[in-house]
Amino acid sequence: MRGNLANREPAMLKQWEQENRYEQLRSLTAGRPKFILHDGPPYANGDIHIGHAVNKILKDMIIKSKTLSGFDAPYVPGWDCHGLPIELQVEKKYGKAGVKVDASTFRQHCRDYAAKQVNGQREDFKRLGVMGEWDNPYLTMNFDTEANIIRALGKIFENGHITKGEKPVHWCVDCGSALAEAEVDYADKVSYAIDVRFEADDPDTLLAHFEPENGGGEGPVSVVIWTTTPWTLPANQAVAVHPALTYVLVQCKDERLIMAEALYESATQRYGMEAVILGRCEGAKLEHSPLKHPFYQRVVPVILGDHVTTEAGTGAVHTAPGHGQDDYAVGLKYNLPIDNPVGGNGCFLPDTEFFAGESVHKANGHVLEVLKTHGTLLNEDKITHSYPHCWRHKTPIIFRATPQWFISMTQQGLRQSALNTLPAIKFTPDWGEARIQGMIENRPDWCISRQRTWGVPIPVFLHQQTNELHPDTLNLIEQVAQRVEKKGIEAWFELDPAELLGDDAANYSKAADTLDVWFDSGVTHYSVLQQREGLGFPADLYLEGSDQHRGWFQSSLLSSVAMNDEAPYKGVLTHGFTVDAKGEKMSKSKGNVLAPQKVIKNLGADIVRLWASSCDYSREMTVSDEILKRTADAYRRIRNTTRFMLANLHDYDPAVHQVPTAELVALDRWLIGKADELQQRILKAYEEYQSHIIYQLILNFCTVELGSFYLDVIKDRQYTCKTESHARRSTQTALHHVLEALLRWMAPILSFTAEEAWQQTPGERPDSVFFSQWYEKLESPSDQDAMGAAFWQILLQVREAVGPKLEALRNEKIIGSSLDAEVDLYCDDELLALLEQLGDELRFAFITSYARIHPLADKPEALETQTLENGRTLAVSVAASEHQKCVRCWHHREEVGSHADHPEICGRCIENIEGEGEVRRYA
Repeated sequence: MRGNLANREPAMLKQWEQENRYEQLRSLTAGRPKFILHDGPPYANGDIHIGHAVNKILKDMIIKSKTLSGFDAPYVPGWDCHGLPIELQVEKKYGKAGVKVDASTFRQHCRDYAAKQVNGQREDFKRLGVMGEWDNPYLTMNFDTEANIIRALGKIFENGHITKGEKPVHWCVDCGSALAEAEVDYADKVSYAIDVRFEADDPDTLLAHFEPENGGGEGPVSVVIWTTTPWTLPANQAVAVHPALTYVLVQCKDERLIMAEALYESATQRYGMEAVILGRCEGAKLEHSPLKHPFYQRVVPVILGDHVTTEAGTGAVHTAPGHGQDDYAVGLKYNLPIDNPVGGNGCFLPDTEFFAGESVHKANGHVLEVLKTHGTLLNEDKITHSYPHCWRHKTPIIFRATPQWFISMTQQGLRQSALNTLPAIKFTPDWGEARIQGMIENRPDWCISRQRTWGVPIPVFLHQQTNELHPDTLNLIEQVAQRVEKKGIEAWFELDPAELLGDDAANYSKAADTLDVWFDSGVTHYSVLQQREGLGFPADLYLEGSDQHRGWFQSSLLSSVAMNDEAPYKGVLTHGFTVDAKGEKMSKSKGNVLAPQKVIKNLGADIVRLWASSCDYSREMTVSDEILKRTADAYRRIRNTTRFMLANLHDYDPAVHQVPTAELVALDRWLIGKADELQQRILKAYEEYQSHIIYQLILNFCTVELGSFYLDVIKDRQYTCKTESHARRSTQTALHHVLEALLRWMAPILSFTAEEAWQQTPGERPDSVFFSQWYEKLESPSDQDAMGAAFWQILLQVREAVGPKLEALRNEKIIGSSLDAEVDLYCDDELLALLEQLGDELRFAFITSYARIHPLADKPEALETQTLENGRTLAVSVAASEHQKCVRCWHHREEVGSHADHPEICGRCIENIEGEGEVRRYA
């Protein structure tokens, strides 16, 4: 009854594997319309967690439902295999590349480690019941995939989207590498917040821009900036103001300060100074005014920038093009130097005055001391603010300008082209479109280069004097790709440039950078979808967690538009994260992680699958031991409903015993019609990827229509009518039709259970439920049917009115089962006419020994009336039966004891034993 899933499922998996179930399915569906769901590759590092399980189960449910809908829906799982996390694991065991182990050996260790991780994760995914091409997944470290990643880069080069430049990028000093946007998390950080004087180098000229008020004032003149990154001041090259803001010159004690009018009051309050306005001017007039650097012998200009705001600070922004994206952009306009005095280890370079060799994270205090020594520090505070952190190391990152390769968002109009594709994509939930749109609108150029050992190379040659690309770069990229196809990325790293460049090799150097791993996975629309037989481009669906709007969804979109000028997917489905019962994100440090492996070992994979289907994935998905226990209860309801139906089909052969729908007992026709109506709703929900609706519909059907009504009512027919009677074969026909449909509805979700039941279901059928399609033999009663859906809906309302009366007698110990009771119903004329159609079979609907109907006018005065949902009036009287109980059917009937040959059974049972058998038309 409980299924014993934890023990039975592995045996089923083994059988599926031995029978090559997935390969059989591919052969069977060949030639059908394609549905391609492209697997976003999980990273090949560590055990799978509950979020992985949800992701793979959702994909599997969609793939299986599409197969049942008549599609050829292959599933090729994949893994992301290059990059830093794997390097870090290998470093722990073998040491750093180039230090304790040579780079080539290090890369081989990385490849071996990734392969081991893939094998472990693959077994866990298979244990979840996910069907796919597990023997031949795509790995970004496969030689052919590495080669096609390089070819994708060549195509983007060819289309003019690649640029090389010294731009500020997110830099993790622990990684020693640039980071992609998707590798940056935001967390609270305590930082210095300082106000710094930039004294006018030519005060008279600067003052001339202000319309005088309250006299000219006295003392030195300074533009005041506010910053939360004091360590970037050594790289300062300018001070930016907004051209349209009004700036004020204020007298503060014995000096004159310049800041935005909107901020001067809050600023001077910080300084503990009273301010008198001496003059105003527009920011545009201050352009090119020379200022003194606060501690270096350097004159820097005032420049104009639209990025300057009045949200905080002073309205004047310290500008270091080597340390910020906005600073870099405005610096290009003014041709400012891109000074980056910080090395890859996060320490100031040896020639940095005052700060040589210091870590930038520890240098802030020293910068303040130097400012104080030079008399330029106006104020210091500490604030807590959101700051970018490395997603791996959880440490604050820095912005630093380094020579990097970028996919430009503007050089060939990539940003706009990508935005243009969005309206044609179906986003589920629909808010996904606005989310990715906002990210693309605001994202900087994509830095695709990394300074790592284990990664796909950027295989280009740069002139040693001019730093320009080799003129035959596109052809050279293809030649490198052909070599990588045979030997993997090692073919590039061991390549002697002379092999490709001949005598020209002396003038060129190989680029040392590797590609961002988001590029590896982002171009799988080319390296996998467009290369693998049986797949296709664009995919019908990409499905991942909501964090992938800035990750894989975006890297895939940008690379595809850059290569093909179209999106790589027709649809994007996003699911939320898993959280614990308190709504907190799961993490090992909190101790609230719920490992899917443990759940499967205790409860079985179908329980995890059912839980995943029950979640509204458009928001966070809550999981806990208690929730899984409730899911197991729901599972048992579905399982036991299925068991009951199978048990009552043990002697049924549809080829011999099936009753035509038009000849079925009315209640059986109703059930098939109910299943038909339900199937339309379930198929619509599958089409719209609403698994939680499917879960609710199936569970409610098993609990309400079947468990609480139909299966209860038909027990009498199943167990008391003649074996071969029309009445019994009619209910078996209905059960068989409904079971055929139910197992198919269940199959994408409860894959093991549906397959187990499928093997026990009578009638000829394919070897697997997954080799079938949705059941097409359900028929709804016609509108002309006097006992169609509307009739039974009314009867169910009457039944609900009778139920509490019977329960009250049971609680008072007056009756045991409902068959110990008799019911009298007093009905208005319309209800009376309806119920009269059932005649004596009305009692079977209530599972009572008698059910009599009377006009409402005959109602005893003390009996209360009630109004049903449909407006009909009813009064119910129940009482214990005074007749003897039939030992065979348990009904209390007046004729029991009146038959000499059968003194203990009723007339109906005698007919079922010795006669033609009773006739049942309605219930």
